[in-house]
Amino acid sequence: MKKVKITVLKTTFDKELAEQYGAPGLGPCPMLLEGQSFYADYAKPEGLCDEAWKAIYQYVFALAHGAGNGVFYYGDWIRKPGVAICSCNDGLRPVIFKLEATDEDAAIDYTPVR
Repeated sequence: MKKVKITVLKTTFDKELAEQYGAPGLGPCPMLLEGQSFYADYAKPEGLCDEAWKAIYQYVFALAHGAGNGVFYYGDWIRKPGVAICSCNDGLRPVIFKLEATDEDAAIDYTPVR
């Protein structure tokens, strides 16, 4: 299993939808910043939003297990192998992520409890 680099490409905000449906004072996601990066494999990296992780973890898991070496989105809508562009599922202020397979080995850093 390899580590996957997660980079925040863009934080967006749909002002029109937020005015119609959002809480007063809502703005772009306060949890993540453009350019921020994390490394993950099987577990959510510290500091990454829980909701964002729920939206992208299956892509991270696939890339960590070698899906990037094949046809994982490559040629379908992604130009470069080993890359996926995903977003969190916040409909008013989604954050766009770039996921990249790396050559860095992942290590399980916990002891299973039995």
